[in-house]
Amino acid sequence: MGARLDQAASILFRDYSRARLQKWIRSGELTVNGAAAKPTYRVLGGETLRIDAEPDLEGTVLPQEIPLAVVYSDPDLLVINKPAGLVVHPAAGNRDGTLQNALLHFDPALAAIPRSGIVHRLDKDTTGVMVVARSLRAHTSLVAQLRSRSMSRIYEAIALGEMRSGGSVDAPVGRHPRDRKRMAVVASGRPAVTHYRILQTFAGLTHVELSLETGRTHQIRVHLAAAGHPILGDPLYAPPAAAARAPRLALHALRLAWPGGRAQAAVPEDLASLLPGFSR
Repeated sequence: MGARLDQAASILFRDYSRARLQKWIRSGELTVNGAAAKPTYRVLGGETLRIDAEPDLEGTVLPQEIPLAVVYSDPDLLVINKPAGLVVHPAAGNRDGTLQNALLHFDPALAAIPRSGIVHRLDKDTTGVMVVARSLRAHTSLVAQLRSRSMSRIYEAIALGEMRSGGSVDAPVGRHPRDRKRMAVVASGRPAVTHYRILQTFAGLTHVELSLETGRTHQIRVHLAAAGHPILGDPLYAPPAAAARAPRLALHALRLAWPGGRAQAAVPEDLASLLPGFSR
């Protein structure tokens, strides 16, 4: 028996994700011998598969002229050094003025890419490198890399307390059972793994480097808090007095590496000034 139509289409049309192809099959925009079919239809060989679909334009998000620090650029990728205070996507309370608005102004062609090419997020007050897809092929590839962990992400943070050694936190992360603004380590959460190593300790704080195997919402913040070392300046997971000791969340996305490339953004001055003897 032949392959399912959606499976065959994902092999033939590698620039598009399987979810997108399934959507086009269901809408009749991807046809078999000129006729609509279900994703489960079995192809036997010799059929003609055709896509007649318009790009999904980001019609609800408008371009805005917001400065962007571009660390790396090629026809398929952008890497942005996101500043503190910039929200990634429009949402309740932040309908515009976001990174997505800025990207659509920087490159209007991103309107044809899901979420304007954004494949992962940083919290509002987290700084550092973010990769953006500039083509559907790159979008599909980057999503796959994140899922397969072939893209590495390195962060630096200032954690409360003096850590004695590096280690890992392997604990599921999900929505907090009582506070919907927070995440927590909960049995019903999604698997999450964070590795960390000590760079230096000083005055009740630890400068730590972190790497991720997964990318859950607030993962680093939740895992360090669960380990007894919340991030300095964290308004959600650190004690209020500790949160007030820094100008913002002391977390920075330092480096991204993907097959064939890498990009880095130096620790910004507002965090570097908190680290005695800091140099890079």
